[in-house]
Amino acid sequence: MNTVEVSTDVRVPPAEAYAFLADFPGYANYSAYLQSVHQRGDGGPGTTYELTFAWWKLAHTITSRVTDTDPPNRIAWEVVGSLNAHGRWEVEETPEGSRVSLVVTYDAGSARGVLNLPPLVSLDWVVERVVDLVVEEGERVVERVVADLEGERRSVDLAVETR
Repeated sequence: MNTVEVSTDVRVPPAEAYAFLADFPGYANYSAYLQSVHQRGDGGPGTTYELTFAWWKLAHTITSRVTDTDPPNRIAWEVVGSLNAHGRWEVEETPEGSRVSLVVTYDAGSARGVLNLPPLVSLDWVVERVVDLVVEEGERVVERVVADLEGERRSVDLAVETR
């Protein structure tokens, strides 16, 4: 399993950061690769989201399900189906506001048989490129979330960890 964690500080209280993150359908506005989000449920545990991603010559729809919430601290989710991935948003109080982290854990090999790859394209080639895209996308989403939460763009210090 691989894990990517992207964290930054925002100048709003945890409850405000959490409420913003709980509006999951809005994420399509932040992502270069997330084309659409369709929600079924109220956003709490059991809510499902159909997420359509597109990159290069690939497009795929996955379903994720909220597995747990702990307002204003955590929103946990998992991917439903054969793709093995789960993650969470974490919000911690800081003296200046909140620390927001996006943590995603995934098994790249679980994509075998899920993606319809073009002829002569190996899954290993796609995985090598997608890992970099996951980190880049995490950074982009967090930067855009901070700008919307605080009401203006600013230089954001992101801590990115992969393991």
